[in-house]
Amino acid sequence: MSKYDTDVTRWSPEGRLHQMEYAMKAVEKGNAAVGVRSKTHAVITALKRTPQAELASYQEKVFGLDPKMGMAIAGLTSDARELANYMRNECMNHRYVFDDVMPVGRLVDQVGNKHQANTMRPGRRPYGVGCIIIGYDTEARLYRTCPSGNYYNYKGIAIGHRSQSARTYLERHYEKFEDMPLDDLVNVALQALATTCADGVELKPENTTIAIVGVDRDFIAYNDEQAKKWLDTFKAEEKAEDMEVEE
Repeated sequence: MSKYDTDVTRWSPEGRLHQMEYAMKAVEKGNAAVGVRSKTHAVITALKRTPQAELASYQEKVFGLDPKMGMAIAGLTSDARELANYMRNECMNHRYVFDDVMPVGRLVDQVGNKHQANTMRPGRRPYGVGCIIIGYDTEARLYRTCPSGNYYNYKGIAIGHRSQSARTYLERHYEKFEDMPLDDLVNVALQALATTCADGVELKPENTTIAIVGVDRDFIAYNDEQAKKWLDTFKAEEKAEDMEVEE
């Protein structure tokens, strides 16, 4: 423990905010989530946290925010729930006033401000959660938010534990995303998520969530047996690729 980490407004002599670094570390330790988008659709795949006991269920990582918007998280789920409730209220207020979907960029900007406000007030702490937010307004959108209040617009991104391998995979394929069909987009997101799995862990309906939003569909999260269709296709293509390599 350091005398410089007692509140978020205290700088260390090295120019560091220790509580901010702790919040970023919480995001890095959360289970991985991947987001990709094309012109017409945005997709999230997320790995649920393994239950600590046989009687417990997997911890959900994907939240619906609006009929055309949702998010996945890495970090503290309790902080994510507070932010999810805030975003739902903002989306409902916008629909009530304007009778239209809230622009995704505007909502993300407000969430960034909410994150940042906690970095400048003594007695508060940063939100220990990072979010991947997808939505569709005039086209598919994909954003990432950080505990610091920074946010970024992406074609593909991964956050959470072992997410660097997923980002490397996405960097090799992102140029194809813009015009990619939905089925291929989901498969790419699952391929990226699979690279974050530890040895002995594989993607299966019980531990994987797939969420989709687009021009022709509202936001929907597929869990358990609902995700089986996408996972079966992913595993079949993966098996076919392995057979080609062996030949």
